[in-house]
Amino acid sequence: MAVYNRDEFLNKLAAKLGRPRRTEGVVRPVWRVNPQYEVFKGMDQEELMNIFANQCEAIHTDFVRTDVAHLKNVLVDVIRRYGGKSVILPKDPRNEKYGLPDCFHELQQDTNIHVWDYTIGKENEKIAEQANIGITFSDITLAETATVTLFHNKHHGRSISLMPKNYIAIIPKSTLVPRMTQAAAIIHEKIEKGELVASCVSFISGPSNSADIEMNLIVGVHGPVKATYILVDE
Repeated sequence: MAVYNRDEFLNKLAAKLGRPRRTEGVVRPVWRVNPQYEVFKGMDQEELMNIFANQCEAIHTDFVRTDVAHLKNVLVDVIRRYGGKSVILPKDPRNEKYGLPDCFHELQQDTNIHVWDYTIGKENEKIAEQANIGITFSDITLAETATVTLFHNKHHGRSISLMPKNYIAIIPKSTLVPRMTQAAAIIHEKIEKGELVASCVSFISGPSNSADIEMNLIVGVHGPVKATYILVDE
């Protein structure tokens, strides 16, 4: 990922601080206390799953647990509960791994399925805007806040989880981590290893909501009105 005008920006910032810019010898401090790593420390995936499931209720998100063998039936049920009609999803190798084509074959009579196609550009966004349901896989899942993390790329536009009326996240159980602390560490480790990291990462915690007006929670003010998380035992 290219970074433009970085040196110019950092030089100006250092000048405003009244000191020369430091380009070497900077060492990350070793903190004596790291409370962020103590939250849910030592918990296994099953314990994290219970925390995650309880938090789903707090963020007004339906939670369903299944396994790969029964995912097709569960997904068909949720799509039909949301009214079917139209679905958009990324072009993701996990679609085949988790049997989504079989699911969509069963729905093809009454539901239009669109897989993100970067070659048609902005047309994908128009389709997402009109879609009734958006479906994605979670790349990292935060138990503490019931948050799914999405790594976007040319095959997976942000519009999929933002514009449709309803949202479904398929969550492999192995993606569960305690909280944002671990998600940030995973992303940082990828960068340190020189791996290609998504230029845009989304963190989604249930349907859209706002508590700005007199601190009264209003769900469904923009983006998805309803959300379902399907946790899959692998």
